Amino acid sequence: MSDNNRYNLRGVSAQKEDVHKAIAKLDKGLYPHAFCKIYPDYWGGDDAYCNLMHADGAGTKSSLAYLYWKETGDLSVWKGIAIDSIVMNTDDLLCVGATGPFTYSSTIGRNKNLIPGEVISEIINGTQSYFDTLAEYGIDVKLMGGETADVGDLVRTVIVDGTMSCRMRRDKLVTTDKLVDGDVIVSLASYGQASYETEYNSGMGSNGLTSARHEMLKKEYATKYPESIDPNLPDEVVYNGKYSLTDATDTPLNVGKMILSPTRTYAPVVLKVLQQHFDKIHGIIHCSGGGQSKILHYLPSALRVVKNNLLPVPPLFTMIQQSAGTSWKEMYQVFNMGQRLEIYTDRDTAESIVGISKYFNIYAQISGYVEKSDKKEVIIESPYGGFSYS
Repeated sequence: MSDNNRYNLRGVSAQKEDVHKAIAKLDKGLYPHAFCKIYPDYWGGDDAYCNLMHADGAGTKSSLAYLYWKETGDLSVWKGIAIDSIVMNTDDLLCVGATGPFTYSSTIGRNKNLIPGEVISEIINGTQSYFDTLAEYGIDVKLMGGETADVGDLVRTVIVDGTMSCRMRRDKLVTTDKLVDGDVIVSLASYGQASYETEYNSGMGSNGLTSARHEMLKKEYATKYPESIDPNLPDEVVYNGKYSLTDATDTPLNVGKMILSPTRTYAPVVLKVLQQHFDKIHGIIHCSGGGQSKILHYLPSALRVVKNNLLPVPPLFTMIQQSAGTSWKEMYQVFNMGQRLEIYTDRDTAESIVGISKYFNIYAQISGYVEKSDKKEVIIESPYGGFSYS
């Protein structure tokens, strides 16, 4: 069965084609090539400033957290889901140069019969606890409340989303409009243990979870926890892997904790990079949905992005690929594959950024370059083959 067929049968899309089609005619904001939509300063009325608002969430990762919690009683995984929802917002906003202060509103929809108050408490208190951690590194986020709704007729277990906003100066914005032939790419690792993390991070992030969960975990979870899946899914795409949640791996984490690794934020790193090199930054890309082909959506003109020196693929993504039999080309388009943030700049500045990243114990290296082309294109040269995306 092809990769696309599996995604479609599970009711998900690797590239969100329907969403892109639906929003095609909407206003793209002040800077069409910016990573996030940027609005005029509606609240302050100052042309020197702009407003940003972004909404995202943990996606189907919460279904995996539900499985792990039910199997082990470990409530701590729910703080990880809170972190996922936060970071999927902060790190998209980082890509336009926004480093706060931010405001954040959480939106939780739960099936009350399955998700008790102790889980909700862990999510909400985990949100504030993570903001306290970010504050230690100069990232100011205020929790402004939110909505927790009991919607058991709509949600099988729980969904955790958030909305983040900020106001910033327009002359501090980062877009890809300055991207040019000769720029290089710095890729920052999504795995390892950053100085501000409490344990090893597998690099999972919050994309591709539906695929990862079903391709890696055993069929028995479908029978034991039918509430964790859509009952209309064909049996052949439901929990068809070989792993139990508590199986050991070659990392410090078991299988369940590997897939549940909280999405790493790069906020402390990007804050330092922008403080030291703002004028030299020609683009920042959060390699979330779209993986290593994400930059395609933000190229300002006909340019080719060649990634010929990516960081090694960490164990998690090799395990997913082996379990699913997914083509490597598709893996690089769905998952971050070990590098979830990339910064476009000149070579001298790139070397400095690598040093800043390593200061926070995050692996980084120059992973490729930008060149002129007759079309917008991404080329990946990997140990598993060469792949083109356009």
